[in-house]
Amino acid sequence: MGIEQFIEKVCVQVAVYWGSPVTTGTGGKTFAYPVEIDCRWENSDKILRSADGQQFVCSAQVLVTQDLDRGGFLMLGTLAELDEIGRLHNRYDAKANPLKVSNAYEIRQFDKTPMIKKTDQFVRRVFI
Repeated sequence: MGIEQFIEKVCVQVAVYWGSPVTTGTGGKTFAYPVEIDCRWENSDKILRSADGQQFVCSAQVLVTQDLDRGGFLMLGTLAELDEIGRLHNRYDAKANPLKVSNAYEIRQFDKTPMIKKTDQFVRRVFI
């Protein structure tokens, strides 16, 4: 069994992912419509350094089975749960804007590491 098949087996949780962040020019961002992805969400408090050299506190490390965008957002849960959050808090724009969802977190770092002697198998981790 390859590493990607192993990661697929351990990624038994579901997260909502908003990708393709684009700056609007007015200080805001737009995102692609959210989708559900498989993941393994591990809460942990660590101090990490971002790609631009700034330190940040990482609240979770998440194993994923696909490439994700730095600056995108993740929420542990399903689209149905996101709909319920929107109804409860009168946030009908929750799907369009993860900044309106209190438990959606920005992807601060994305790591994609190839396996030894492999060019087509990767371990993908995001830090939020």
